[in-house]
Amino acid sequence: MNDRPMNPYLAGVLLGLVLLLTVFVTGRGLGASGATKSVVVAAVGAAAPEHAAANPFYAKLVGPGHENPLKAWLVFEVAGVLLGAFVSGLGAGRLKVGTERGPRVSVRGRLLFAAAGGALFGAGAQLARGCTSGAALSGMAVLSVAGFVTMLAIFGTGFAFAWFTRGLWLPGKAER
Repeated sequence: MNDRPMNPYLAGVLLGLVLLLTVFVTGRGLGASGATKSVVVAAVGAAAPEHAAANPFYAKLVGPGHENPLKAWLVFEVAGVLLGAFVSGLGAGRLKVGTERGPRVSVRGRLLFAAAGGALFGAGAQLARGCTSGAALSGMAVLSVAGFVTMLAIFGTGFAFAWFTRGLWLPGKAER
């Protein structure tokens, strides 16, 4: 069992090969935010079919004449990512339940920050019509200016926000 993370250069090459294979097999790039939308659409269609039929957004995605949104290939992609992460963690001996956090933040605070960040990222992915993998990686792979701008915005925002929250992760008092 290997408890070290994968070499980032090897991981990058493998990610590029996965992207190439995805384009070859599906005719589209990678993406994950569409899977969330498919699950939500299927849930609303099952729980409140009248609402889904009356709502213009849902009506064009569910109901008679439409394929079940859970059959979208992105749903299978995300399920595969989750399963692959589990198998990878198990194989590397790194599978454990825990919450990574700094000494100055509680588990509850860490989970709240993670939920808020995830919600903001999900909302941004819907506004941008793609997530990191869809808009940035797939966009950059086809040399789209929008892909490069998206990646710069994601990493720039992450870097700036990390500067303001770094004190939560440092053992001593953070100097700013």
